[in-house]
Amino acid sequence: MNANVSPLTAVEAGPRDEGIVIEVQPLSWKRALLLSVGSVAAFHLAYGFPPLNFLIVVYLYCLFQLAALPTPRKAFYFGLVIGYAVYAPHLTFFWTIFGWPAVALWTVLAFWLGLFVALARVCRRKFGRLAVALVPFVWTGLEYFRGELYFLRFSWLGAGQAFSYAPQILAAAHLGMYGVAFILMMLAASLSLLPKAASGILFGVCLIALGCFVNVPTRPPAGGNSAAVQVAGLQLEFPAESELLAALEEFAQKHPQAELVVLGEYSLQRPPSEEFKEWCRRYQRYLIVGGKDFVSDDKFYNTVFVVDPDGEVAFRQAKSVPVQFFADGLPAREQRLWNSPWGKIGFCICYDLSYRRVADRLVQLGAQAIVVPTADEIRWGEREHRLHARVAPIRAAEYATPIFRVSSSGISQLIDARGRVLATAPFPGQGAIIEGRLELGRPGHLPLDHWLAPLSVFVTAAIILWVSAKTLLGKISRL
Repeated sequence: MNANVSPLTAVEAGPRDEGIVIEVQPLSWKRALLLSVGSVAAFHLAYGFPPLNFLIVVYLYCLFQLAALPTPRKAFYFGLVIGYAVYAPHLTFFWTIFGWPAVALWTVLAFWLGLFVALARVCRRKFGRLAVALVPFVWTGLEYFRGELYFLRFSWLGAGQAFSYAPQILAAAHLGMYGVAFILMMLAASLSLLPKAASGILFGVCLIALGCFVNVPTRPPAGGNSAAVQVAGLQLEFPAESELLAALEEFAQKHPQAELVVLGEYSLQRPPSEEFKEWCRRYQRYLIVGGKDFVSDDKFYNTVFVVDPDGEVAFRQAKSVPVQFFADGLPAREQRLWNSPWGKIGFCICYDLSYRRVADRLVQLGAQAIVVPTADEIRWGEREHRLHARVAPIRAAEYATPIFRVSSSGISQLIDARGRVLATAPFPGQGAIIEGRLELGRPGHLPLDHWLAPLSVFVTAAIILWVSAKTLLGKISRL
């Protein structure tokens, strides 16, 4: 070998399978850097400009190509740096909320991307062409694990979430957010099996087709036997009870048609008082309000209360997964549905909606609509509010279930069963009102990634264990 050749361009022998050598051509420094820049640019274009969300497949393609780096360590470091570059700019509000520990949280997210590129490199090196089938499982398994299955779980900024402004891809495919990412990674990986010219042509055709599909206007849900309730939401961030009562009085005078009024998470610091119950009796409204349900002097459940027109608390539901690092109460003991006069309504409190395992349970119980009281603070900034607002359209399209999300400082949303946003209230929007008709049709359904994502975690774990065991046995045999 020429002594002047960069170690990154040195050709590495491929794996042997029954005498057949499967070559993996390592990347040059120049190509590795170009792929890295391409992946970062594609990610930010996909998330920054809704009509370009289809470019997320370019991001996935570049990551798969980086799996040709000569060593797992180099692959990990490239993935780690890309992780910082794609996640940190969108999550600058972490610094506002947490200060310098935000760097550690960015590192945790970047770690998963580094681990993916390293594992994809191992798959391409050890399994050859079979890696095309395995790498999509690795991608989906890691995304699902980092979003759902460990203490620091955080599901935002996944590949599938790039399509929050094009929910038709989720509604049409019934794949779910993780399932869409699985298929796109499968496409990106499959191109490696074709000659360079053919793969380029096919990739271009697929990009054009995907770009056209995601920019076609979403059709409204098909009509049918459905109940409808006139809903309204009022945006106020941590108001005093007197301020909240005054706002409700003014609201009742100006919006007599509203049947179901929703307030944000933590609108109250206790259960609804007699004054709020009297308001419901006087105006014959249902009131959904977030508050604290204390079980001791310092322990409470972050709870949504439903007060009926008789002034009684007809239903309550605690937050299923309190947010890490916040004084967010105790986790709910169970999830239930409210049998409202219009149908079965489920509740996700704020970030609960970001967890598929929480929302899946509501759909399994037969929810016909989901109401989401939310408290995003104004000081967190508009970027955080816009990023959080991506979640509800995704969930509505995944489950074919309408969602009414009311946030204390925006962005509140009324979303139909196909993921179309019918009405919004802005950030910071103090005192802003969102209203419309919430259609309760038949119960929603679980997307296919309800089982595909956990299966991907199992496949990924099996690959890690197999590679680890083989490496360990190899070291032992050399002793």
